[in-house]
Amino acid sequence: MEVLRWWSVCLVVVVVVLQHIGGGSGQQVPCYFIFGDSLVDNGNNNQLQSLARADYLPYGIDFGGPTGRFSNGKTTVDVIAQQLGFTGFIPPFATARGRTVLGGVNYASAAAGIRAETGRQLGDRIDFAGQVRNYQTTVAQIVNILGSEDAAADYLSKCIYSIGLGSNDYLNNYFMPQFYNTGRQYTTEQWANILIQQYTEQLRNLYNYGARKFALIGLGQIGCSPSELAQNSPDGRTCVARINNANQIFNNKLKSLVNQFNGNTPDSKFIYINAYGIFEDMINNAARYGFTVTNAGCCGVGRNNGQITCLPLQTPCQNRNQHVFWDAFHPSEAANVVIGRRSYSAQSASDAYPFDIRRLAQITL
Repeated sequence: MEVLRWWSVCLVVVVVVLQHIGGGSGQQVPCYFIFGDSLVDNGNNNQLQSLARADYLPYGIDFGGPTGRFSNGKTTVDVIAQQLGFTGFIPPFATARGRTVLGGVNYASAAAGIRAETGRQLGDRIDFAGQVRNYQTTVAQIVNILGSEDAAADYLSKCIYSIGLGSNDYLNNYFMPQFYNTGRQYTTEQWANILIQQYTEQLRNLYNYGARKFALIGLGQIGCSPSELAQNSPDGRTCVARINNANQIFNNKLKSLVNQFNGNTPDSKFIYINAYGIFEDMINNAARYGFTVTNAGCCGVGRNNGQITCLPLQTPCQNRNQHVFWDAFHPSEAANVVIGRRSYSAQSASDAYPFDIRRLAQITL
């Protein structure tokens, strides 16, 4: 009996410790770190002097209220976190404190790009380099909590890092000639090369600070967003080919980057998530997913509800689960669930390369 009681006490202690460091029941990795833009921002822009904010209704109408998420509900990374077994959502860097950082942090910032100047017309935002600097601050906290750099390095090597940036470098830079001259300076091929070069530099910085399991999220079909359809589509339904073609050039280079890093850093693993292909399938086979509206926001103003994002306290559509898009730029929660689940567990061979996030979580480096 004494032996059994001793084992029971030990088991309780182990469970409590695991839960404290982010390894609770059913959780496949100890932590999840997120880098990105408004597609996955969950509150980092709330206190910034920025037009790119979503801390007001109707944003969050299906999430219990506004949090800074640019959706009616969950984002793709919220869904991925749930699939990974996290019982709560990953906190934004703006509010993450103490031991909570051991479970991961979301550094994403609306209007942010790979380039520092991207999105400047919208006000303050945290570009990719700034997000990486914030991550370095978190690493210092984790070293302090775990007691040594070696312990922190071992811990971080088990975590998932998802990076999804580049959309704004097209939407709020290259294809915005009234504010930027990059579209006149560079061909789409040159622009993609410039972005990938800077992207690569930040991935190396993350690697140097302990990141080992990377999921690089490709760009979606930006040319199919209600905003672009409203401005540049003759019938409000046909996607804008010149934008989508530019996005695919970037995506192809990003996928090649996965091979490059996997070949040069054998103690790490990189994967590519084909958000473009997943999105294309959702639009082309909308009925299969329960969508009836693929070209207009549930909430917004003007043609396709795409000329302005949701106004404060605006009444959104009632059939939100039938809309691919929530507003002029961002997917609905229903669309985010599809993208998040297929990113975690590939539905087709083209969804992820060389494999999906579920497999990435299982790998021991």
